[in-house]
Amino acid sequence: MIGFSLVEFSVRRPRLVVGLAATLTILFLLPFRKISTDTNPKNMLPPTSDVRLSNDEVEKTFGLYEDMIVVGIQNDAGILNEATLGRIQRITEETLTIEGVAARDVSSFTTIDNVTIREGTLTIEPLMPQTPTEVAQIESLREQLFENPLFLGRIISRDARTAAIYVPLEKGANGKAVADRIREIVAKENGPERYYIAGDPVARDTFGAVMFKLMAIFSPIAGLIMFVVMFVMFRNLALPMVMMGAAMISIIWSMGLVIALGFPIHIMSSMSPVFLMAIATDSIHIFNELYFRLREGKDRRVAVLETMQAVSRPVRYTALATAAGFAALMLMSIVPVRVFGGLIAFGTIALRLLSFSFIPAVLMLLDEGRLLGTSTGEDSERGPVARWLRALGGIGAYHPAATVIVAVVLAAGSILGTTRIVVNNNMVKWFKEGSEVRTADAVMNRALGGTSLGYVVAISGSPEEELIKNPAAMRYIEGLQRDLEKLPLVGKTTSVVDYVKRINRVLHGDDPAYDVVPDSKDQIGQYLFLFSMSAKPADLDNVVDSAFQKANIWVQLKSWDAEAMREVIRQMEEYQRSHHAAMTLKPAGIAYFNLVWNDEVLWDMLRGFLLALVVVFGILAINFRSFKWAIVGYTPLLLTVLFIYGAVGLMRKDFDMPISVLSCLSLGMAVDFSIHFINRLRQRVAEGPEPLPEALLWTAARPGRGIIRNALLFALAFSVMIFAPLTPYVTVGAFIASMMMLSALFSIILLPALIVLLRRRLFSSQEGY
Repeated sequence: MIGFSLVEFSVRRPRLVVGLAATLTILFLLPFRKISTDTNPKNMLPPTSDVRLSNDEVEKTFGLYEDMIVVGIQNDAGILNEATLGRIQRITEETLTIEGVAARDVSSFTTIDNVTIREGTLTIEPLMPQTPTEVAQIESLREQLFENPLFLGRIISRDARTAAIYVPLEKGANGKAVADRIREIVAKENGPERYYIAGDPVARDTFGAVMFKLMAIFSPIAGLIMFVVMFVMFRNLALPMVMMGAAMISIIWSMGLVIALGFPIHIMSSMSPVFLMAIATDSIHIFNELYFRLREGKDRRVAVLETMQAVSRPVRYTALATAAGFAALMLMSIVPVRVFGGLIAFGTIALRLLSFSFIPAVLMLLDEGRLLGTSTGEDSERGPVARWLRALGGIGAYHPAATVIVAVVLAAGSILGTTRIVVNNNMVKWFKEGSEVRTADAVMNRALGGTSLGYVVAISGSPEEELIKNPAAMRYIEGLQRDLEKLPLVGKTTSVVDYVKRINRVLHGDDPAYDVVPDSKDQIGQYLFLFSMSAKPADLDNVVDSAFQKANIWVQLKSWDAEAMREVIRQMEEYQRSHHAAMTLKPAGIAYFNLVWNDEVLWDMLRGFLLALVVVFGILAINFRSFKWAIVGYTPLLLTVLFIYGAVGLMRKDFDMPISVLSCLSLGMAVDFSIHFINRLRQRVAEGPEPLPEALLWTAARPGRGIIRNALLFALAFSVMIFAPLTPYVTVGAFIASMMMLSALFSIILLPALIVLLRRRLFSSQEGY
């Protein structure tokens, strides 16, 4: 047995083994000098993905920016007063100087173009070149704002209490850094106004920055709690130090390997320390059994060897099952998903290598008298913990039918809950209610058109030159806009049609009757030519291409939920089917990217999880050398997964990235307890004749003690994440605590029930059951 030979070597040469582990750890630390991070969800998809290529093409064609920050200014008394307008002007001027801001295309009262008529000539100039100081000037500004649909709902709210500044970012700019600089600017303004900073880059880059800070805070806190809880359990400082040492070594090895291979630390891989610390707790079964052996009077060397002999098989196969579950992610199409799966799989194998080498070696270096002294409290027959565990095991052993019926009822309810799961990823919702990011997004979405931006590109399918100038094409686009605006989450749409209608109205004495698309293609062409001669190039470039074969409709959404853009696409496709035109419609923009990212990444994770379920069942069958035992061992895993995901559905919580990542951990940890329980039970049965219920109670009390310790240890450590400011960390804390305790209880209660009911199929005639 290779694993046990390694144990014997480590017991004989403990200092050499510890020295080798330390040397390897130092080598894996060297690549950390080259660590890089990537918090952009866009990079979850490869640069060659269809959505990234199409979005890049649309941005290039229409001169668009990948990222946009929305700055909101709100005054309950109204923003159309000299003081507030003066602040808007100063804030805009300073924002233009921020590094990373595409200053030429910032949209504000002082920079946005206004189409008017002056002395019979079409004039295009900034809406508010200077802050108005007289009542008549302010009233003129109010009139211009509320008569122009290009402004209403975009830079000013209908109740005139909220204004917006749209700040596009240069490629590669950090949204959080720009947002922080804007916060410094608005903080200098004294007045009754409230300021809000929203947009995808703010949420994304703020989340990335806070995420890494939280990992630096919560990982040590979780480690400290684990250390304290282990000390309380084993009354020995050395054992928690051994486990935490193994965990830290595996984390360094894994992260060092990823960095050395040139991969950045992404949102998913940044959570790997949490996962590896969870997996490292499996070594508690070694300490649990060692204490029993020491209490039985064995000297340390014999106790260590017998302990490793007893737990080697379950430890090996729990590692294999966990590693295989994560390794299945390496078959997925998303690169960061593959990196994450490989990282955890490697770390898990490293942990098990340390379990058979580093841990036995360190155990041989510890003070033997101290170990013997603290092991006297372990008893699988008496004591409150032993009695409690035997009582739990007795529920299933003595009431098997009732236990299984309860499990079936739970499974049925859970299946009902899973049918209500919604796959959705909304990064704004990753911040708690009341947080600055989430509040800003909610306020801006209520007051204006929306902070989430999607595009619908109308593409000519006709050889006709400059088709977009055709009145029929213009009316087709206008009809689509009105159709999209019927959707509850669409706050505003803007297109080249709005500019043409505005010019037509202005040139006809501002008569509302002329707020329509002209009947002549030549007239439309003249209007657009006049506009292009005076306006900023981006005004026209953003909505129509130079050949007038493509038009871009801006769609502002009041939610970052994937379903919002999905509804836009459904409405777009329905409109295209019911209105025949020589044009095709295609979605684009950050809202569309988030939809594709949501579907491809989350469904990729779900496919990986389902594949892992199959792989883990195969490993169980190999471990137990029996499909029947594999099915029994698999049942607590399935019930745990069903119960948790049923609760997710019943609580109407989105199946998002954190939950999809935790799926893999739930699979690995839930099956570990079954492997330990069944392997140790079969060992007990093989040692001699004993009534099955008594063998089950022994298993529940002795290895079951390790199972409960493992579950309780990690549940307590990571429940601290419930207090984090980011909801994914709250999810991680609640999910892991629930998963660990449920899977442990199902293993100790349900497994005895299934084994008793199926004993004639599971045991041979020689075993007498």
